[in-house]
Amino acid sequence: MNLKPIKPKRISDQVFEQIRELIYKGEFKPGQQILPERELAMSMAVSRTSVRNAINKLVTLGLLEHRQGQGTFVSSPENREGNPLAAVMAIDEATLDDLLEVRLGLECNAAMLAALRATDTDLKAMKKSLEEMAEDLAATDKIGTGPDTAFHMAVTFSTKNPVLIHLMRNFYDFLFVGIKKNLTHMYMDRKALEDVIVHHRAVYDAIVRRSPQDAHDAMRTHIRYVQEYFRAR
Repeated sequence: MNLKPIKPKRISDQVFEQIRELIYKGEFKPGQQILPERELAMSMAVSRTSVRNAINKLVTLGLLEHRQGQGTFVSSPENREGNPLAAVMAIDEATLDDLLEVRLGLECNAAMLAALRATDTDLKAMKKSLEEMAEDLAATDKIGTGPDTAFHMAVTFSTKNPVLIHLMRNFYDFLFVGIKKNLTHMYMDRKALEDVIVHHRAVYDAIVRRSPQDAHDAMRTHIRYVQEYFRAR
């Protein structure tokens, strides 16, 4: 039995995890500039070195990008070099329908668990995303990819299941690109976008009511709707 000593988690690792969570949850949105190192260090009560190490790690992972003379920005998943979904979809190894089938399994289960475990903070995150989606549609006749993705990630974080959260973290780029692809095709169809918002509200309402089966079914209705929408085209 090879037991290893337990090492305390480094400060830079904790900074890394906190910033990464803000990106996944949509608090830091694609294209948004993050605070300078000095301000981040002050806000988190850590050294600038810890912040710098964390940011460098996030840059290496492709979640952040440095822009010469401008600062550090949240990168957009579809523009990341070597994005796995973009690569396999470009050569027709995977289709949008393949992506939606995977989402059907992961996210229906996530919605069901969220109805059992979501905290007030989780519900506020979902509500904020819903409001941003509605505002986008009212102002531009489109829905931003950021708030849509943030809603689905908020549902996943509500499950409190570390395995599911880990899977969705690694699935994040696929989710973002997939949602963007969906909405790009729906931009000319306001009725479809209105339906998308209605579906998201149904998921949220079921989670608020603590109804696991309704939440599961509402998420299934949403993803199946998107599947059928594109199969018909």
